[in-house]
Amino acid sequence: MRIFVALLLLLILFSLLSGLVYLIRDHGNSERTVKALTWRIGLSIALFLVLLAGHYLGFWSEP
Repeated sequence: MRIFVALLLLLILFSLLSGLVYLIRDHGNSERTVKALTWRIGLSIALFLVLLAGHYLGFWSEP
């Protein structure tokens, strides 16, 4: 489960950086930046839901 969370974090970071690259290269005149940042939002929501489900199902215990 931790590997999946780490993979989601890396995908979020990659999407954020690709959005920055598209913004710089295209000077904000293309939809590639919007698509990259939309993917980041979707992945962030997925990460939140995975963490919430993991807590609910007992994958992470409270100290």
